[in-house]
Amino acid sequence: MRIDRGLGHKVWGYVCSAPGTYVWLSILFVTTVALHHMSPDFEQDFLRQRSTNIHELSRNPGRVLLQSALWIDGGHWLPYAFLYTVFHAQAERWLGIVRWLMVCVAAHVLATLLSEAALLKAVNDGMAPHSAVNTLDIGVSYALAGVMGVLTYRIAAPWRYLYLAGVLGYYGVPLATSPTFTGFGHFVSVLIGLACYPLTTGHGKAWNPKETWAALRG
Repeated sequence: MRIDRGLGHKVWGYVCSAPGTYVWLSILFVTTVALHHMSPDFEQDFLRQRSTNIHELSRNPGRVLLQSALWIDGGHWLPYAFLYTVFHAQAERWLGIVRWLMVCVAAHVLATLLSEAALLKAVNDGMAPHSAVNTLDIGVSYALAGVMGVLTYRIAAPWRYLYLAGVLGYYGVPLATSPTFTGFGHFVSVLIGLACYPLTTGHGKAWNPKETWAALRG
């Protein structure tokens, strides 16, 4: 009982240390449950109206940029709960809620606009079908990729370079082998996160995995 109670306090303390992350995750849980109660045809139409595709961005960019970050395409919430805990919560605890949110917004908005601008050029040049202007494009993955990028500065050298290589490889290899506009957006998001270095200054010593391992060994 004491172990369970102690673990519960630690988990609750961790959640409270990153309120923005877990409020956002709670919203995604509610919207994901709502999606599971929609018929497939209604779901597609519903999400398309909240999509950051070319058509919707040209009509009401502010609305769709906000609403697209509140839904998960595919209806799988648990993987995002894990990823938010590993990446978003760590970034928020490190940077504080305001700077963490600035990274999220920058990655989500700028990567969306740049990837959709590239898609629009492809449509105008005849390299993509005109139907692409209504492509379903929602989700939180651009913000996640941006946060993964900025977390590079949370890790001490030389470990940060291994981490950065892993992140760039994860997003860069698919873009190089099977390029898509979404893949382009993810890679751009990582670069935006890296460009947010000025937001990371003055936020304590970088984490050294070697020191953590030594502490665990006693």
